[in-house]
Amino acid sequence: MILFAVRLILFTANIPCVLSYFGKAPSMYLSEYAVEFNGIKYILSSGKKVGVKDMDIVVVGLGIIGGSMAKAIKKYTDSRVYGINRSPLPIQKAMECGAIDEIGSPDTLKKADIVIMGTYPEAAVDFVSKNADKINKDCIVIDTSGIKSKICPQMSKIAKEHGFTFVGFHPMAGKEKNGFDVSDADLFIGANAIIIPCDAPHSAVDKIVGLAKKLGFGSVVFAEPEEHDKMIAFTSQLPHVIACAYVFSPNCVRHKGFSGGSYRDVSRVANINAKLWSELFIENKQPLVEEIDTLISNLNEIKRGIEAGDREELENILHRGKVIKEALGE
Repeated sequence: MILFAVRLILFTANIPCVLSYFGKAPSMYLSEYAVEFNGIKYILSSGKKVGVKDMDIVVVGLGIIGGSMAKAIKKYTDSRVYGINRSPLPIQKAMECGAIDEIGSPDTLKKADIVIMGTYPEAAVDFVSKNADKINKDCIVIDTSGIKSKICPQMSKIAKEHGFTFVGFHPMAGKEKNGFDVSDADLFIGANAIIIPCDAPHSAVDKIVGLAKKLGFGSVVFAEPEEHDKMIAFTSQLPHVIACAYVFSPNCVRHKGFSGGSYRDVSRVANINAKLWSELFIENKQPLVEEIDTLISNLNEIKRGIEAGDREELENILHRGKVIKEALGE
């Protein structure tokens, strides 16, 4: 498969926003603010024309992502934010700190311009399915989950059946800790946002791009669900697998006094939300297993070089890693 990418630099409030478009050899057309992605022409505004002011936005699930979205919307836009959460404590905290204007309910969906699902993937589909008849026809629903191949078809189907719009959305941001207490209005500053258009109208996609830019995202990437999940298996899920496997070593409990930056870098994301990540891993089983197999193969190559005591061969293997990183400018 040939992967094409086109980038367009936009500026808003002196913050550059890179728009990248990935797909399976799509027909591309690029003008100042337009791109054709898989046969659909998207007109993307400079940010000054995007209607992100004075909207009613409902955030469902006030964990680290949903809570951060609510706080960022209140900080960087003039929209009103309504919060819905299964447990009452995050709602109470969100009201106290001003992250939301009101406590929402399913009936609030009737007046929502945008609904942001900050829940786990299965919970997002379940909530939207149960409350689809309350979502108004002009509303855009976005998810924030880390997998798309399964959730996007389900959400798109529900949206089409009930007349509203669904756009897949993945904010590439987070922390080692979870929950509303660690949510942050500036969590998304400079972060990547991935958008799965899901055949949504141009105006809906444009509005979500504009909202992302207002919240400080530095890069907006378009992708198909399958390409998204394949890349996320490598860039996000595999590092969590590696971190967990790494700290399983019996030497981990003895690391203090012997560790530095390398230990911190590799082990950082092992402080994992096991319930969430187990769901993400299983839902993205095939791409993730393929990445794990590739990693094992690469580890075995290095292991054989060490066991053989062949310094020249081992040096060549390790140098390949350096060449790859340098070619990426990293």
